[in-house]
Amino acid sequence: MSEDSAPDDLVRAVEACLFAAEEPMTKDQIATHLEGAEVGAALAELAEHYAQRGVRLVERGGRWQFQTAPDLAHLLRREREQVRRLSRAATELLAIVAYHEPVSRAEIEAIRGVQTSSGTLDVLMEAGWVRSVGRREVPGRPLIYATTPEFLSHFGLASRRDLPGIDELKAAGLLDPVDEAYDEMMAADDEGDEEPDEAQDSSS
Repeated sequence: MSEDSAPDDLVRAVEACLFAAEEPMTKDQIATHLEGAEVGAALAELAEHYAQRGVRLVERGGRWQFQTAPDLAHLLRREREQVRRLSRAATELLAIVAYHEPVSRAEIEAIRGVQTSSGTLDVLMEAGWVRSVGRREVPGRPLIYATTPEFLSHFGLASRRDLPGIDELKAAGLLDPVDEAYDEMMAADDEGDEEPDEAQDSSS
C-alpha cells in the first residue's frame, strides 16, 4: 500500500476491525467479522504499510494486533506500580513450560528435580502466561500446561520458534555461571571416580 494509492475496501475493513478489537485477533476471527473474506493478503499489506510508522501491525502466536513502535514506547510510559519480579522458581517453571509444552506438573518436577508449589504455578496462570490445555492420556490423566498468546506478546515473540537457544541464553547472562561451573565440576568428579574402577578391571 503506497502513500499515493488508496487501499481497497478489504484492507480498510481489516484495518478497522483490528483497531476496534479489544484483544488480538486470529485470521479466522477477522474473517468471521468480514463475512468469511480471505484476509491473509490484506494483513500482509497492512503490516508492510505500518512497518515504519508510529504503530505497527504484528503477529504474536497467530494473533494480530497493533502495537507501539519499540523505539517510541518510552514516550507513552506512565508512572505505575512496579510489577513484582518473578521468583527463581517461577522463572524456572515458566522456562520449562515454554521449552517443553505441553507438560504436566510431574514432568516439570522431574526436570527441575524439586517439588513444584501450586502457588508458583498459580502466579504464572494469574499473569496469563500459562494455562491448562487438557489432560495427558496416561493413568491418572494429569493436567498438562502450555504458554499462552499473552506470553508471546509480552516477550515480543511471534511463536515459540523465536525462543532463544542455549548459546543466546548464556550470552545474555540468563544462565547462572556458578550453576554451570558446579555442574561441570560434578561431571569431572564422576569421571574421576570411574577411572580407578576401570584400572582395577584391567588388572584383574
